[in-house]
Amino acid sequence: MFDFAFMQRALAAAVLVGLLCGVLGFFVVLRRLAFIGVGISHSAIGGVAIGILAGWNPLLTGAFFAIAVALGIAMVSQSDKISEDTVIGVFFSGSMALGVVLFSMKSGYQQDLFSYLFGNVLAISTTELVALGCISAAIMAIMLLTFKEHLLVAFDEEVAAAYGHKVLGLNVLLLVVLALTVVIGVRLVGLLLIQALLVVPAAIAALWALNFRWQVLVAALVGSLSGIVGLVMAYQFDIAAGGSIVMVAVALFFVTLVVHFIRRHFRVPPPVP
Repeated sequence: MFDFAFMQRALAAAVLVGLLCGVLGFFVVLRRLAFIGVGISHSAIGGVAIGILAGWNPLLTGAFFAIAVALGIAMVSQSDKISEDTVIGVFFSGSMALGVVLFSMKSGYQQDLFSYLFGNVLAISTTELVALGCISAAIMAIMLLTFKEHLLVAFDEEVAAAYGHKVLGLNVLLLVVLALTVVIGVRLVGLLLIQALLVVPAAIAALWALNFRWQVLVAALVGSLSGIVGLVMAYQFDIAAGGSIVMVAVALFFVTLVVHFIRRHFRVPPPVP
C-alpha cells in the first residue's frame, strides 16, 4: 500500500498529526479544556466555508477564523457575569450555523462539506504536507518550551501569577495553538473528529503514566500509533480513514481501561513511573 505516493503522504500526515495532538492533548486533558476544543473545531467550519465561497484557501481562512474564535472565547470568558461554557456554546453554535449557511450557498456544497467535516487524508498534497510539518514542529516547540509555565497555570493560576507568569497570555497561547492544531488536522480526520485525537491519546497516557513528561511522550506515541494503524485498516477494509483512526484510538482507550481496572484491583504497579 505504501508503494503509492499518496499513501506515503497520508502516512506522514497521520504520524505528524498524531504526535502533535498527543502533545497538545496532554494540556487539554490536564486543564479540562475538552469542551473548548469541541467549540473551536466546530467553529472552524465557518472559516472553511468563507474560504470556499470566496475562492480563498479554505484551511487558511479556517485557521484565521478558529484563532479569532479562540481569542473571542478567551476575552469574553473573562467576564464574571457569563460562564466560560456559555461563551463557548454561543461561539460554537453561531460559527457552525454560519458555516452551514455559507456551504448551502455554493453549488455542490455537500461534497465539500463532507470532506472538511470527516477528513480526506488521501488527498493531501506535498505542499500541504510540508506546511503541516513546519506548523507541527513550531507548535510542539512552543508547548515544550513553555511546559513548566503551562503546568503551573493548570494547577493554580493565582500561584502562577504570583510567580510573575502572564496567565492570560499563556491561556491565549494555548487556545491559539489549539485552533491551529484543529485546522491542520482537518485533512486527517476532519473538523468533527479532530477533538477525539486531542483527548483520547492523552486520556490513555494519564492511565498508563504518573510522571507528566512520560504522559506527554505516551500520548504522542499513542496518537501516532492510532494514525498508522487506522490508515492501514482504512486501506485494507476500504473504509473512511478519519473514522478508522479515531476508532483505533477509542479501542486503545477501552483496552487501557480494562488493564487499569485489573491493575488497580490486583495492585499491579504502573509500567511507566
